[in-house]
Amino acid sequence: MQHAVGSPLPPPHQPGHGPGAGWSPAAHHPGHPGPHQGSAPVPAPPPAPGFAPQGAVPPGPPHSPAPPPPDTTGHVPLPPGGPVTMPGTAPASAPDPATTTLAVLLIGPAGAGKTSVAKYWAEHRRVPTAHISLDDVREWVRSGFADPQSGWNDNSEAQYRLARRTCGFAARNFLANGISCILDDAVFPDRPVVGLGGWKRHVGPGLLPVVLLPGLEIVLERNAERSGNRRLTDEEVARIHGRMAGWYGSGLPIIDNSQLDVPQTARVLDDVLARSIASPPSW
Repeated sequence: MQHAVGSPLPPPHQPGHGPGAGWSPAAHHPGHPGPHQGSAPVPAPPPAPGFAPQGAVPPGPPHSPAPPPPDTTGHVPLPPGGPVTMPGTAPASAPDPATTTLAVLLIGPAGAGKTSVAKYWAEHRRVPTAHISLDDVREWVRSGFADPQSGWNDNSEAQYRLARRTCGFAARNFLANGISCILDDAVFPDRPVVGLGGWKRHVGPGLLPVVLLPGLEIVLERNAERSGNRRLTDEEVARIHGRMAGWYGSGLPIIDNSQLDVPQTARVLDDVLARSIASPPSW
């Protein structure tokens, strides 16, 4: 097992509707002339079918209030977080992770292959599965994006927390609709409240965390192939990898994929999840 080097990063600094006005169109039209004083009354036109003048009681039995319109936004009530069994399947003593509705958190440093493995795993399952990438959601912010490479500050911390909540809401909504999900994030073991604690609050206690931690030299090679704001300096990669080494001894399952390609890592992930379902880790 390759052990990482590098001193820990300093923890990020912790930062400390408008009323809508209703609108109703006016019934008066200034250009419409009214009856002249002293002229003969003009009979009112008969009411349209089904229309009752104000104050009149329509004949027949009273009508019950109309039911509210159905919600067409796709929102459903969210159940308690946790792995959800597919409808119609009875839970077994050791459910098959390939056919069970799961919520998985894949943890690892930059360059560990989290996104590639998570995407492949989601694409090759036999049940509907979504991949939710925290970095992708953070980069939804275009103008005003707080890039941590320019320095971790209150803005980048706030956007990171907002992205995590957004990912959590999405995961719970997928699970409520019977769709598994796998999330990936560089969660540090020395920040339990912000890291695993945050994901547990947003997704639920049934979330299954797995650490992907190859050797440092592998992480450096993979990071060198990146471009844009996802490529880090070698020094930063070493420091992050050093902090991730703190997961050893944490009780969480760890996969060293230094010598594994993406399909092989996905198969190992299935084996790890089968054990986690049968005996959930304490975290």
